[in-house]
Amino acid sequence: MSHLAPARPEGLSAYIAVTAAYWAFMLTDGALRMLVLLHFHTLGFSPVQLAYLFILYEVAGMITNLAAGWIALRFGLTSTLYAGLGLQVVALLALAQLDPGWSIAASVAFVMCVQGLSGVAKDLAKMSSKSAVKLLAPSGDGGLFRWVAVLTGSKNAVKGLGFLLGAALLAVLGFDWAVLGMAIVLGVILVAVVLFMPSGLPKGRKGTKFSEVFSKSANVNWLSAARVFLFGARDVWFVVGIPIYFYAVLSDGTEDGNRAAFFMIGTFMAVWVILYGMVQASAPKILRAASRPEGELIRAARSWALALFVVPAALTVAVAFSPAPQTWLTVTLVLGLLAFGALFAVNSSLHSYLILAFSKSERVTMDVGFYYMANAGGRLIGTLLSGLTYQIGGLTLVMGTAAVMVVLAALTSGRLTDQTNEVTA
Repeated sequence: MSHLAPARPEGLSAYIAVTAAYWAFMLTDGALRMLVLLHFHTLGFSPVQLAYLFILYEVAGMITNLAAGWIALRFGLTSTLYAGLGLQVVALLALAQLDPGWSIAASVAFVMCVQGLSGVAKDLAKMSSKSAVKLLAPSGDGGLFRWVAVLTGSKNAVKGLGFLLGAALLAVLGFDWAVLGMAIVLGVILVAVVLFMPSGLPKGRKGTKFSEVFSKSANVNWLSAARVFLFGARDVWFVVGIPIYFYAVLSDGTEDGNRAAFFMIGTFMAVWVILYGMVQASAPKILRAASRPEGELIRAARSWALALFVVPAALTVAVAFSPAPQTWLTVTLVLGLLAFGALFAVNSSLHSYLILAFSKSERVTMDVGFYYMANAGGRLIGTLLSGLTYQIGGLTLVMGTAAVMVVLAALTSGRLTDQTNEVTA
């Protein structure tokens, strides 16, 4: 029997434990992103400097995902899950040591390094959780799509709550106590997960070669390319552009004004991600996945990307006609970005299903790791462009860049083919 064959009777309990650990991680991940963004914006950091804070986070994610698939196959999925949770605790504790007396350059360098560690942690936890679904999900009747949609959708809803939590903790407790509190809670959860994790996940396979990380499947490679552009299109406005625009609109520059702006920005980002997660979880029903052959779902990836393009294109036109912030523009942006979130969620959930459908069980951690390396690459490009485009051309250039990247995602998705018997190993 293969070392990777999970104990099916215990699969559900292992899936629940993995999902709960992933939820705890993503709550702190969302909170930390909002804490860092808002805290350093109030310290006078420019949009480009704010983007720098997240660059190493994404670079570390790319490197981690490339290696994590091999590590998980070599040492077991639980080892990478525990490592991800433990490194996040270390990152939170380190961030609490930031000295307000440091120069901006020193602060940026320090936070970049800590965010890099958090990026390693996030992608270890993500790769472990997503790979576990492939190994634990029931076969037939759309079971794989349902399980991955629930994991991904619920994770994003929890991350959305994290955005709100981060903004609230910053306003109520301040930066240091907020990160310390999260470190303590996540540490307790890590101990509980280690003590009570049920069996059902593979333990590892000796002799696995690192070169196996790179996929020979054309579908895996094209899907990974589409993922780069899809997530770049989101993060180009999500990371810096929209939060800073809303801050400019909502805050009057006073301490009370800043506090109120924090809550409103955090609330919007939280609502966006929560609704995004809810739509992701419903994607199998929206796409009627249980009754459609895999070939139809593959072709749907391009159609849904083209539908998504309409939103940033329309918002680019709206922003171009309003060079200064106005109430109607803010309302249009809120409604438009919520529509973007719904369409983006279907695209993202479909991608998450397809990567598992294209992967064989014996190398699922490799393909998932490679795919999420591409995902991190897209976020890195989006993060870099978010600060750069906002500083150069304001929100018009930000939304225009997002529209171009969605078109590229549609073009690469169109290269996917229905090859049910394709060999990926």
